Amino acid sequence: MGTDVFLQLGILMFTLLIFYSLFSLPRKALSNFRRTTTSATQSHRHFIHAAQLLSKAKSTKSSSLNLLKSSLSEVDKAILINPKDPSSHILKALALEMMGHSTAALRSLDVALSVPVVKRLSSVEKADALIKRAELLVGLGKRRRVEAAVVDLVEAVGLSEEGSGSRAKGFCLLGQCYLIKGLKGEAKKAFEEALLIQPALVPAREGLKKVEL
Repeated sequence: MGTDVFLQLGILMFTLLIFYSLFSLPRKALSNFRRTTTSATQSHRHFIHAAQLLSKAKSTKSSSLNLLKSSLSEVDKAILINPKDPSSHILKALALEMMGHSTAALRSLDVALSVPVVKRLSSVEKADALIKRAELLVGLGKRRRVEAAVVDLVEAVGLSEEGSGSRAKGFCLLGQCYLIKGLKGEAKKAFEEALLIQPALVPAREGLKKVEL
């Protein structure tokens, strides 16, 4: 008799535990979902504001520095909330580049193109980020940086859309890198590829003239 009572109590406790789990787990999941959704909304709001300030800075010379600083402040808030969003790191890089901080801009692009952050970018977005990083690398004027730029650009032109302006820019910049390395044959091919996409692309035309001298 006593054994039956303990067995029934055990079954009752087990049943109550199951009901508690079924009731509490959805609430916890919903709570986590709400926190995630709220954070994403806040991060997106800061990102949009930063992008608006950056756009305004490009068209307003008189107060561009203050606008750029404000843009950086907003994008840093977005990154603090969601550090794995590559778009925020790319936007930060663009603002830093406009302020003349190329090395810092490179660091932001490195984060955007790092694993697992880069997985959130589409192929086209990744190509654009790689081209921007290569552009900054070439601007620093060091040979080892040019080597790194070539690696980025080869990947970028493979990812970019056929016939797009980004693809033309990528080939043009690749041609410039090959010229720096003294590889005229490769440079000629790259410039010609760029001109097939955009026949009026001035830097590619000028690069091709240098190759043919």
